[in-house]
Amino acid sequence: MFEGVYTALATPFTADGSGVDYRRLDALVEWQIACGVDGLVPVGTTGESPTLDYDEHKKVIEAVVRRAAGRVKVIAGTGGNATAEALELTRHAKEVGADGTLQVTPYYNKPNQAGLIRHFTAVAELGLPVVLYNVPGRTAREIEVGTVAELARHPQIVAIKEAGGSVERVSRIRALCGITILSGDDALTLPMMAVGAAGVVSVASNVMPREVGEMVRAAQRGDYLRARAMHDRLFGLFTDLFMDTNPIPVKAAMAMMGLIEESYRLPLCPLTDAQRARLRETLRKLDLIS
Repeated sequence: MFEGVYTALATPFTADGSGVDYRRLDALVEWQIACGVDGLVPVGTTGESPTLDYDEHKKVIEAVVRRAAGRVKVIAGTGGNATAEALELTRHAKEVGADGTLQVTPYYNKPNQAGLIRHFTAVAELGLPVVLYNVPGRTAREIEVGTVAELARHPQIVAIKEAGGSVERVSRIRALCGITILSGDDALTLPMMAVGAAGVVSVASNVMPREVGEMVRAAQRGDYLRARAMHDRLFGLFTDLFMDTNPIPVKAAMAMMGLIEESYRLPLCPLTDAQRARLRETLRKLDLIS
């Protein structure tokens, strides 16, 4: 159901950060679609979901679904550390026409594996296809491989975004079940696809959607020489976009390219001067800015 390149869409704010810039958001959706991505993931980590209020969260999803208009799939970030919150946001995403929901591991309260099974199953029972999101670096709790296999038995739990930094987990999951695996780390997309992942939920495709797509499609057709050449070309960008907490670097890069205002909400704040200079040089080398 979900394969290829899905852009973890950044949320553009107005210059003072007080509101969402929906005009810029519409333009980003159009550009992403024109560049050939397979789907969009609004209001995930890269979309700064922790600093959006409920009303903004829902309106961003509505705006992306409306603008995409069925041309690409939309997987809405509707996770939460309380199951009731995840259910509320997921019901809304389903109502407005999202194609799936990205469900992050509940964070801070560190549920055990039985709690994770109950949580994700409750969301799946709403009937919207679920993409699990394993990112222990942010949530302090891993979805264990055996738990993934158990959850994959549910017909609405169709994929997992793997952002734990482990290519080995792809093989371990595939040995136990047939759930679709998407890389959650741009730099690991190619090695993960080499052992069976089906694509990526990408931060870098906010900046270079065509090129990330070219790398993924080359890997899909088994042209690993071309895929590796694209990986090598993009690796510096992959690295620089995580020189600081995501999405600070990617929003800085997008602002340098004129795509959005460089605007964050506390506790996120801008790059240092040294980081900014490094990122600007990388973008110059890629001919993205002059």
